Amino acid sequence: MTDSVKSKVSSEEWQTRVELAACYRAVAMYGWDDLIFTHISARVPGPDHHFLINPYGLMFDEVTASSLVKVDLHGNKVMESEYDINPAGFTIHSAVHEARDDAKCVLHLHTAEGVAVSILEEGLQPYSQQSLFPLASLSYHAYEGVALNPEEKVRLVRDLGDTQFMILRNHGLLTCADNIPDAFLFMFIMQRACEIQLKAQATGKPLIPIHSAILDGIRTQADQVTRQAGGSLAWPGIKRRVERRFPGYDK
Repeated sequence: MTDSVKSKVSSEEWQTRVELAACYRAVAMYGWDDLIFTHISARVPGPDHHFLINPYGLMFDEVTASSLVKVDLHGNKVMESEYDINPAGFTIHSAVHEARDDAKCVLHLHTAEGVAVSILEEGLQPYSQQSLFPLASLSYHAYEGVALNPEEKVRLVRDLGDTQFMILRNHGLLTCADNIPDAFLFMFIMQRACEIQLKAQATGKPLIPIHSAILDGIRTQADQVTRQAGGSLAWPGIKRRVERRFPGYDK
């Protein structure tokens, strides 16, 4: 299958497929996957508004560059594939891709820590340095049930606005960026912030929040904080770890 898919797509699309498959494997490597559920999508380079998403039924550590499914904004497969896609995943990701031209990659997860923080009324709090980065560009979306209602797309896009980080209430975490490495790094930072917050809260001891003036200062520099996060710098090392743990993602 690898040769047949690679021969049918541009070199730019193949590179995007390889990067996206590595991202799926990296999520599995960190234990953030949820069996066959949740999704990472990436815009296909070129004039067509097509994007790649995981084949429904494969575990994240099984996703390869050639198995990714290419669809349009209506969920129609635009390239032959033996796999289907998850309708709920399509609803969330197509909404963001359609509304945000800068959202070349959208990453949505159901980690235990992310869902736990999404349930807390106060949400993510400025308790750690890690929390400052998502808090500089964070939005929330109220839970409306399993994401199968096309009408929810309008509200999700409205709530997301121009932010890079989103907490979906009672549901999980979402990040978006203009490239795959940054979307992954954003999720790494937000996930770590959630883990730290829950560990601190679990002590039952008084907590020291970061002073509001510091948080306000970060927010005024949101573009620099989020758009220059250096995902591409950490990404080569992450891919090397992925290759050692789960070889073959680039097939």
